[in-house]
Amino acid sequence: MEISPTTAATGLSLGPKVASEREKLAGAAKQFEAIFLRQMLASARAASLDSDGLFGQMDQTFVQMRDDRFAEIASNTGMLGLAKQIENHLAALLPPEAGAKAATAEGGK
Repeated sequence: MEISPTTAATGLSLGPKVASEREKLAGAAKQFEAIFLRQMLASARAASLDSDGLFGQMDQTFVQMRDDRFAEIASNTGMLGLAKQIENHLAALLPPEAGAKAATAEGGK
């Protein structure tokens, strides 16, 4: 009797999940969108005519932390849609998935 890493009843895998190329691309696109948003917010803050404020450098640190968190949340939720556009554009350059190749090979038998 052979034990496989998946259970037939549930279809769940007991082995480590290997991310597909499309999943890796989606993650990279979200990271790019977050970096882009951070840079955009930093540029907008640098162009501001506001002085150092009441707390000076300490206040700037918390503003940067808030902007970083906002960029992460916006990227993960797809608020701007930039990551999805990048993913869709670059997905056309990916080779076909190995699973799709195996399915077509079996269908031709």
